[in-house]
Amino acid sequence: MIFRSMIQGVILLLSSTLLFAAPSPKIETIVLGMGCFWGAEKRMAAIPGVVDVESGYANGEIAGSYDAVLAQERLLRQGRSTQRNHAEVVRVSFDPARVSLEQVLIAFWENHDPTQGDRQGNDIGSNYRSAIYTRSEAQLAVAQKTREAYQSALSAGKRGRITSEIAPLKAYFPAEEYHQDYLVKNPDGYCGLGGTGVKYPAADASPVKTAARIAKTAALDGQSLHFARQLIVFEGEDCPYCQQFRADVLDRWQSPVAIASTLSVEPPRGWALEKALFATPTIVLFEKGKEISRYTGYNGEQERFWKWLGFHLLTPAQQKIAFEEGTEYPGTGSHLDEKRPGTFVDPITGAPLFRSDAKFESGTGWPSFFNPLPGALTLHEDNSHDMRRVEVRSASSGIHLGHVFDDGPPPSGKRYCINGNVLRFVPDQEQ
Repeated sequence: MIFRSMIQGVILLLSSTLLFAAPSPKIETIVLGMGCFWGAEKRMAAIPGVVDVESGYANGEIAGSYDAVLAQERLLRQGRSTQRNHAEVVRVSFDPARVSLEQVLIAFWENHDPTQGDRQGNDIGSNYRSAIYTRSEAQLAVAQKTREAYQSALSAGKRGRITSEIAPLKAYFPAEEYHQDYLVKNPDGYCGLGGTGVKYPAADASPVKTAARIAKTAALDGQSLHFARQLIVFEGEDCPYCQQFRADVLDRWQSPVAIASTLSVEPPRGWALEKALFATPTIVLFEKGKEISRYTGYNGEQERFWKWLGFHLLTPAQQKIAFEEGTEYPGTGSHLDEKRPGTFVDPITGAPLFRSDAKFESGTGWPSFFNPLPGALTLHEDNSHDMRRVEVRSASSGIHLGHVFDDGPPPSGKRYCINGNVLRFVPDQEQ
């Protein structure tokens, strides 16, 4: 990255022919278009043996800048220009002694969907086309060979034809500095790459073996799922964000809504997605076999995920309390008279909050407890309404529950004054 920064200003002044010179006799470069270059840069930089990845614009007939590319795409859509636009690309520099060009291109094919034409997921336009721009006849031959191999795998998986452009590199411009290492600078930024879920065939893979590999990622059977409401986590192999979501959320799932995971990019059989998947993990909420909403990508933002789900599980009145720190009128909430043995849980995550034996009659009109379960809550200073109070939130989802005061009974002396409408009660016999 340091090397790139030192020469970037000089590169912009050089002619296009000089741009094709390799930075070192031991380093090889190739230019790849995979849609939005932010995600492409991150994916390709993760390959062992890749020494640098630079975002840029390639093989257009206009100026090489972000504003020029966006403006040209508008002109093309309006029919006001015939000049070819640049593709958003990454220039991948790699050490052939550590990683082969074929291995780099296998990562290229597997980490985006090369069958979509002038788009990649939600990004639509010729500037998002899939492309391999080569620097030599040898690179061109490897690109074509890998395209044929990957097409055989896609065909075995009943996927479409590859639309990726494979051509010699004719023009290349580095992208602006704020685009470089974008997802390193902005970890929560948009990534937008998920691939087709189809693996590149092994060197000895026969059509039968390839078909068997595809069969392992067959779509889920819709009849075995909850037709009324079901969450599906669409994962990818070797996807670190999928692994993080599984560790943070999926492996400790207690939410009342059913959830299942799959490596397939297709919806459960008999069910329907609103649009194709373009990143992993993608969590889709289905109701009656149809997609209602989706949560795309994950980078540890648990509270954001639970808020997304909460807007589909909670009523408007519950949402006002949970997400806007609202309060129900005293005496109107749920569970005031609940005395059965059991556990009060978070209505979104299902995480336990209070046991019923910690509940007491406070006379306030809200369910009150003198002790939460260990680790169930977080406390926050609240100076709203010209008062100094301590707000209580659910540790699992981050939703607002109520406040805690120092006028409760022994042994804690605390009164956790909780909005009953954002509690769900689970009797002991149901646990």
